[in-house]
Amino acid sequence: MEATNSALVVPSTEDQSTLSDIHDIRSVVDLPSSWAGLWWVLLVLAVLALAYWAYRYWKKRQQETPKEKAQPKESPHELARKRLETALEHLHDPERFCVMVSDAIRGYLEDRFDLHAPERTTEEFLEELRGSRHLSDEHKQLLANFLNECDLVKFAKSEPEAYELKQLHRAAFRLVSETEPSLMESPTPEPQPTAQADPRQPTNQPQEPQWSRPWPATEFHA
Repeated sequence: MEATNSALVVPSTEDQSTLSDIHDIRSVVDLPSSWAGLWWVLLVLAVLALAYWAYRYWKKRQQETPKEKAQPKESPHELARKRLETALEHLHDPERFCVMVSDAIRGYLEDRFDLHAPERTTEEFLEELRGSRHLSDEHKQLLANFLNECDLVKFAKSEPEAYELKQLHRAAFRLVSETEPSLMESPTPEPQPTAQADPRQPTNQPQEPQWSRPWPATEFHA
């Protein structure tokens, strides 16, 4: 009978320590997504940009407010005079000069009397002017002559002399000067009724006696 040798293998101390370091697989750890962080950065940048824009807008409004108070709006006749004075610098160019003085008067009439002169032709405007009570008949005729002369230069290519252009300028200046607001247009206060004394109330002034018949004469005998 053949004998079989078998031996029991006992692990050494080093092998036991190595086996004790081996652990089970840990659970999966969720790492933060890089896209979520990017969205937060973009949101913060948007809020900062909005706050900066709001600050700039507020600062601009603060700077514009004093200028508006310091520079009141010019009246229609003051603005028209300035535009007419500027037109004098272009007497050497009749067409441009007539365009400038015509635009100055049309703009003045719209601002002063609410007449829609800039948007209409001369014929349409003069037709509307006939029924207007803002201008006298003399001023209407002056304005009609002025606009017709300007149209001859602008559209018919007429070439007036310098003195004729100055006459147009004087006519425009006269129209503005004679139709600007003045103290004569301010309403005069109505006189207040004076209190009348009641005839039933006694007065402090002495009154002369009223006699219904003459005082009888007294006769003296010697």
